[in-house]
Amino acid sequence: MSTTVKERIQKLREMMRRKKVAAFIIPSTDPHISEYVAPHWQAREWFSGFTGSAGTLVVTLEEAGLWTDSRYFLQAAKQLEGSGIDLYKDGLPDTPDITAFLQARLHPGEAVGIEGEVFASASANALQSALESRSMCLKDIACPFEGIWTDRPPLPEGKAFIHSLAYAGKSCGEKLSLIRQQMMKADADALLLPALDEIAWALNIRGNDIHCNPVVVSYLLIEKDKARLFILPAKVDEEMSTHLAQNGVEVHPYEDIQTFLAQAPYSTLWLESAKTNYALLSAVPPTCRLIDAPSPVALLKAVRNEVEIEGLHRAMQRDGVALVKFLKWLEEAVPQGGETEISVDKKLHAFRAAQPLYMGESFDTIAGYREHGAIVHYEATPETDVPLRPEGFLLLDSGAQYLDGTTDITRTIALGPLTQEEKEDYTLVLKGHIALAMAVFPEGTRGAQLDVLARMPIWRHRMNYLHGTGHGVGHFLNVHEGPQSIRMNENPVTLKAGMLTSNEPGVYKAGSHGIRTENLMLAVPAGEGMFGNYLKFETVTLCPIDKAGILRELLTYEEIGWLNCYHRTVYEELYPDLDKEERAWLWEKCRPILP
Repeated sequence: MSTTVKERIQKLREMMRRKKVAAFIIPSTDPHISEYVAPHWQAREWFSGFTGSAGTLVVTLEEAGLWTDSRYFLQAAKQLEGSGIDLYKDGLPDTPDITAFLQARLHPGEAVGIEGEVFASASANALQSALESRSMCLKDIACPFEGIWTDRPPLPEGKAFIHSLAYAGKSCGEKLSLIRQQMMKADADALLLPALDEIAWALNIRGNDIHCNPVVVSYLLIEKDKARLFILPAKVDEEMSTHLAQNGVEVHPYEDIQTFLAQAPYSTLWLESAKTNYALLSAVPPTCRLIDAPSPVALLKAVRNEVEIEGLHRAMQRDGVALVKFLKWLEEAVPQGGETEISVDKKLHAFRAAQPLYMGESFDTIAGYREHGAIVHYEATPETDVPLRPEGFLLLDSGAQYLDGTTDITRTIALGPLTQEEKEDYTLVLKGHIALAMAVFPEGTRGAQLDVLARMPIWRHRMNYLHGTGHGVGHFLNVHEGPQSIRMNENPVTLKAGMLTSNEPGVYKAGSHGIRTENLMLAVPAGEGMFGNYLKFETVTLCPIDKAGILRELLTYEEIGWLNCYHRTVYEELYPDLDKEERAWLWEKCRPILP
């Protein structure tokens, strides 16, 4: 791979010389600024060989660097070996950001190239301002990889399909009405939605355009009395065409969005520059006043309605049944030998696929045994796959897409004897998980104000993790969705009843082990109190937490009480759909532990 990467970088530099740019930036996104993208837009992966979902490649005429976050430090270091691309560990104090890197290497008068169609407008404008302060400039290069990426995959052409009202809870018409109410308050003639999850939610449509993310590649432009969907015509069948027409949605060719915006007679257009690509925003005429503000759809979508919440509980119950069947099988299979990280991944998929309403995985399963568990987003390959032995930890992070909900769960499973250090780390992570799960907080609380609850037990032991503690999860949509989050970084969005968020503290020790315990939590009312109303979390994931790694002396009475109560709920919700042997196994895993 390294030789191929070097050749690709060399061809990229030849293009840069022709276009007279001293550097070129390739992000991981698509024209919709998605986290996960269809193969057609995986340019950063193609040029660098790094397969993680997050990262930015910067190439100058003499150097190349890749910036990625802590989830991928170990993976990126390995995949970039021999490529000539340096790894820059984003978020660490001694790592320069991309702007500082460019300012230190370029000279006044030189240009930095980007493909504006896959670059967020907010990011491009910030970069442009920083470059101009050093007498440099930003240059948008259309179709920069023509003649280089000759076997580039085509645009996804799979059919879009309707997400039934039985699972969505609100009709497309009701949702468009709610969105238009927000538009009226903002005095906006039109709202541009490039974000694929927001389009899917607003129109009650789903698709298979992006691996594990049931979205449809398209743009949606909502006006006061109609809406316009820009989409490849091949994706719209007769049923979908009728659904859209009945809700006042016109269909336009996907590639016409820029031309239409350039000619659209809007006085005011609402868009979010952080989610709108640079080329698209540049097409809007200067006579149109822009309202650059967060999309109203993100918050509307994040607060689940009653039907969605009922579906979520049903999806969690079926997912829990599949997980119990798998965990029982795993416990019996590992001592017999022959199982590997890849084989258990396949087995888990089979158990889930047997459940009603199953539509696929919500992300590629992370099955990391022992030291592989320390690679936060590890994905086993035939080259890295290792056999499982009856000792140490297996970290298993997985999830599923069901028509009535999306799941995401991590369990760290003791396959046999553990070291004292492994047990201590496991128990400390569990303490943080429980502390967050038990939180009660006033309305108006932000996720950053709660993040410390999950970290304090490991902070006391001078340990930390660099990923967020919690992310929003879609409803038969993307497994990572906002606008809410629980993380150290400040996020102005407050937590509201009906929001679904993960709870996933961890500890990762390179070359030794990784530990993460993750459940999904629904924010629910906790009653009235001093100065207003309060919220709490209801843990909705249903799967036993492995007790083999717990040092009981490190848990408080309250923590033990929470764990016993959670396990009682898990058993009561799952046992009706299990056979006699599975019930006995589950009872043993959910048996209360004594203080």
